[in-house]
Amino acid sequence: MYSHGVVAPGGEIVVVAGQVGIDRAGRLHGPGDVVAQTKQTFENIRAVLEAAGSGMAQVVRLQTFLTHAADIEGFMRARREVFPRYFPDGVYPPNTLLVVSRLVQPELLVEVEAMAVKPAAGREAPRPSTARKAAKRTGAMKRTGRRQTSRRRR
Repeated sequence: MYSHGVVAPGGEIVVVAGQVGIDRAGRLHGPGDVVAQTKQTFENIRAVLEAAGSGMAQVVRLQTFLTHAADIEGFMRARREVFPRYFPDGVYPPNTLLVVSRLVQPELLVEVEAMAVKPAAGREAPRPSTARKAAKRTGAMKRTGRRQTSRRRR
């Protein structure tokens, strides 16, 4: 559930510091539950982006930190549950996933950083497109292996 790259439309960049599964009241959602913490983490990212005049649909990059490799499946399950709402067109931002020894508080299981675009003043927020889609429009992608990656068939 990610793209290998995206093309960010013109505008300002919004960088969201690592968010965790703690709500505005300072409560940890789902102690020991990576699914619950992941869902809260993405809600926190959404809130920060909206406060900055952007939104989840304008995310061009995510970076995820998990404290246990065994939590990867739970993290992915949470993404499968929330991403269709955040990215209804099915175009997901690139995501780098790292497993680290711990986060700032030991009870935290997941942290996610985000980067999004904010539309230029007076313009509607365009949706980032995948690098594949952009390359197809320009004809820049070439045949790789057995898979055709451009509109032209060779």
